[in-house]
Amino acid sequence: MGWTPLYLEMQDKNVLVVGAGEVGQRRARRFLDSGANVIVSGGHIPPELRELGAIYQPRSELPKWIKWADLVVVASGDPQLNQKVSELAKDKLINRADYPEEGNIIVPSSFSIKDVQFSIFTQGKSPLMARELRKRIQAVIHEEDILKMELQHFTRQLLKEKIHGQKNRRDYLYQILNDKKINELLDKGELEEAQAYVTFLLETPD
Repeated sequence: MGWTPLYLEMQDKNVLVVGAGEVGQRRARRFLDSGANVIVSGGHIPPELRELGAIYQPRSELPKWIKWADLVVVASGDPQLNQKVSELAKDKLINRADYPEEGNIIVPSSFSIKDVQFSIFTQGKSPLMARELRKRIQAVIHEEDILKMELQHFTRQLLKEKIHGQKNRRDYLYQILNDKKINELLDKGELEEAQAYVTFLLETPD
């Protein structure tokens, strides 16, 4: 297994999507949502993708746009075209929707709950199970978990100003995570009250 999970910063990167079917549209939307510049070649671009910023270019100009792209997504229904594009883009980051293992970028099943992102990759064995696992994960993540994350972020910023040493800060973060009063506040959705209490604890001498 040579794959390893990574997140790419796509803001202002150039993405060429070859194919405008269901998969191509889904890939285009994902990269547009990430702030990328997206060109779609082939097929019909729905109005909502155009509104998000997708631009159509004809297939006759593919070599030009492959050169322009930082990432090439191959998602057409034409196997010969897919292979041709893959060969032209061999020195690029390339995601192949037809044969993922022949590209060097996988676009996994993913979803977000507030600022927490989850990705599921089954090595191509079962897209259906990727969707089922996604449902299970979504079912066990609660609002309280998200509030704990927000409070940990808030606390980390305070600790950087007040507590020296990464280990000392980590120990304090664990104390906050397990503090009974803080958890009671978060159970009631009272994030601001929990933040005020953390601030009070940090300002109160031992």
